[in-house]
Amino acid sequence: MFALFHQAITSSSVACLCLFAVSLLQFPQMQKLLWGKPTISVEALEQEIKAEEVRLKFLKKIPTFGYDNLIANWIYLNFLQYFGDDEIRTLTGYGLSPQYFEVILKRDPRFVNAYLALSTSSSMYAAMPRKSVKIMNKGLKSLNPWVPENSYYVWRYKAVDELLFLGDSQAARKSFTNASQWAKKHSDSESQLVASISAETAEYLKNNHNSKRAQISTWAMILSHRTDGKTRERAIREIEALGGTIISTPQGNKIQFSDP
Repeated sequence: MFALFHQAITSSSVACLCLFAVSLLQFPQMQKLLWGKPTISVEALEQEIKAEEVRLKFLKKIPTFGYDNLIANWIYLNFLQYFGDDEIRTLTGYGLSPQYFEVILKRDPRFVNAYLALSTSSSMYAAMPRKSVKIMNKGLKSLNPWVPENSYYVWRYKAVDELLFLGDSQAARKSFTNASQWAKKHSDSESQLVASISAETAEYLKNNHNSKRAQISTWAMILSHRTDGKTRERAIREIEALGGTIISTPQGNKIQFSDP
């Protein structure tokens, strides 16, 4: 019994030390970015990006001793700091986005909210939808209609990437169909609404591979989420370019379709 207890303590200590060591590796870079932002050069930023890439590769391989969720949450906070720094990202781009989620979703493939951030950052900002879909396909192997809660949203995020950024309407139709089938298994109003909308979008794509209505519905889905200002602006532009009109009502925004 004592040996098992000692082993557990040792494993916990090693995991904490690993996290502490990685944090120390990261701290000087974070300080330089925070305090040196006004004068930091593009060359220096590129070096920081390379260092962060090495750190993420290390975190992808490091043993976790059962602390997968802790590491996933920690890296997600790192990603939010990375993604939210508009001034720096204007200079360096968002190329590390999928690498953050390779680590996050490897450690916690049931982290549903991370899939939305993956789709937005990697497909819309980093222009890497194929990478985003690949990561989601891998994560979906660990999900089912009941675990985690609202797991059907991952199929919808994947459908967004396939339809809007890869132009693969038939892959998107399958993903929307799967989202509908998973959502139908739940009786709450949110799930039933997702099931209905997903089935309708899949039907649009079945009859018309280039359906503007399906594309507008998909952009409307993006608009309905708590997205940043740039994403909302792009969603509105795309909806209007496809012939949709956004109408503000007391119940929220509604989309009027002018074309089938």
